Amino acid sequence: MSPDVLRFESLGTTCELFGVGIDHVRLAEGRAWIEDMHSRLTRFDAASELSRFNGSAGEWVAVSPELESLLRDALRAHDLSGGLVHAAVLGALMAAGYGRTFAAGPTTVLETVTPGALPALPRVLEVTPGAARLRQGFGIDLGGIAKGWLADRLASWLGPNCLVNLGGDLYARGAGPSGEGWPVGFGGTTVLLRDRAAATSGTHRRAWGEGLHHLVDPRTERPAETDLVEVSVVAATAADAEVHAKTALLLGRAAAPYYLGGCCSGWNLR
Repeated sequence: MSPDVLRFESLGTTCELFGVGIDHVRLAEGRAWIEDMHSRLTRFDAASELSRFNGSAGEWVAVSPELESLLRDALRAHDLSGGLVHAAVLGALMAAGYGRTFAAGPTTVLETVTPGALPALPRVLEVTPGAARLRQGFGIDLGGIAKGWLADRLASWLGPNCLVNLGGDLYARGAGPSGEGWPVGFGGTTVLLRDRAAATSGTHRRAWGEGLHHLVDPRTERPAETDLVEVSVVAATAADAEVHAKTALLLGRAAAPYYLGGCCSGWNLR
């Protein structure tokens, strides 16, 4: 059975929703949810909930259930990665020239900023039911974890046989169109995924200038220097896959297989 397909641009990337036995209206509702969440979670709009939260640094403020969940997931990602996936990198991204949407081009690189290791995220971000507080002088960027978080939740809502692909962070739910799983391109080949997720992290997709890209190493507060260009992984959830791919990329070629062997069912390093 051929799946219904909906493709659209959001989250700064190409998104795809596939469904077997899921009508186009439900796919369109899924798209509307993604676009609404993007408008609430983007750091590029001063009116977004995330930007308002960043602007309230130093104070306890009310947050929506969705932002609370994502902030908790950011703390979990920090713990899962041994501190390498760090959501409080907004200042470092701005200093490196990523001050507006990538399509609009880089902003000024702040050479006067003295880089150094970021403090552990739990020292910067506190979350309680319905509220959160960010330490003064820091800002949160959710681009590193939001796509996986969104893919997991949308796949759970859409139906029992669907695939949600948000710019390479994807969750495949159910048996797929042939009953054998959803075919997904992975490391130059095609794999069949059923109730599994995949994600890719790389330094080449959003890069500008010499050695400047969007992947910040929290140990230096600078764009990461790594001998890997791209890492793709298969994991239980898209949120986990994103964390594991980014962690492996930061660890580098020698250490990445040892890390991934303990958490992922498949990976590809490039």
